Amino acid sequence: MILCITHSQDTYTIDLVQQRLQQLGYSAFRFNSDEFGTRFRLRYRLTPEGPQYQLQCGNQVIDARDIQGVWYRKLWALQVPPSLDPAYVPAFLKEYQTSLNIFLDALDVPWINRLDLDHAVGGNKLLQLSAAQATGLHVPQTLFSNHAEDAIRFYDDHQGEVVVKLHGALSKTMDGRGDFFPTTRLRKEDVPMLESLSACPMILQEYIPKDRELRIVYIDGDFYTGSLHAPELTDWRAGNTTLIQWEAFELPTHIEEKIDEMMRLLGLQFGAIDMILQPDGEYVFLEVNPQGEWGMLEKYLGFPIAATIAEKLVNRITSES
Repeated sequence: MILCITHSQDTYTIDLVQQRLQQLGYSAFRFNSDEFGTRFRLRYRLTPEGPQYQLQCGNQVIDARDIQGVWYRKLWALQVPPSLDPAYVPAFLKEYQTSLNIFLDALDVPWINRLDLDHAVGGNKLLQLSAAQATGLHVPQTLFSNHAEDAIRFYDDHQGEVVVKLHGALSKTMDGRGDFFPTTRLRKEDVPMLESLSACPMILQEYIPKDRELRIVYIDGDFYTGSLHAPELTDWRAGNTTLIQWEAFELPTHIEEKIDEMMRLLGLQFGAIDMILQPDGEYVFLEVNPQGEWGMLEKYLGFPIAATIAEKLVNRITSES
């Protein structure tokens, strides 16, 4: 069995990966992480043979010992039963989150991506930029600060050619839904608002002029790249995603080699990488999202991303067995 970790609202990509896993001869259990406290019964025991970790969903029992591999797509906030007294909600969330972590920690099998590395990289953009720089990729000058004086000096040093963005997890799905704070060009009239950074630290980066924005899906050495010709957009996700026209794009070999080196340095088998192709032909690395969206590239460009994820995971399972 292969465990596919996602959430109840996930569609399309999860189905495609599960279908390919089944074609390869592996049963695939869809584990909606947000429903862990409402639909699953847990049973952890210490037996004479060692610890046993079991989950039950309906009539199906999932034993940690039967899981051969994990595709870590998304981990979502736990649902709370609507009938639960609000006074008990903190305990509910704490104990169920601990119970979920115990089960996932017991899975000593191949993962794409390993949960601890996925979270470490996804939660530290400075680490990402440092790894990209170490492998020879061009990166923008960057400041992460909660101090207005630092931010204003950075703005002045770059003659006002600066963008701001959050470090964390406000996001947008492939169909444009969800709370979202896009990468935004900092205007002169916005500078006084930098005094509020103490309430919410932000990332400031030099503005990079673009010919194309690139979304690069990396899967254990394979690359699938879509491009957008949208020089007027600071962040393509802020546009009308239903009107955006993705085009297939082939990265130069030397850029692929540097990205591959960076991903191996970070310990990731999968990542959705954002880069800019400048008008002068320079490639600039922005970030890697270990759980980034890629369904639009499969849907609109026909890239076999789901099949490649399934095949790469199965290859890891068979090579380590």
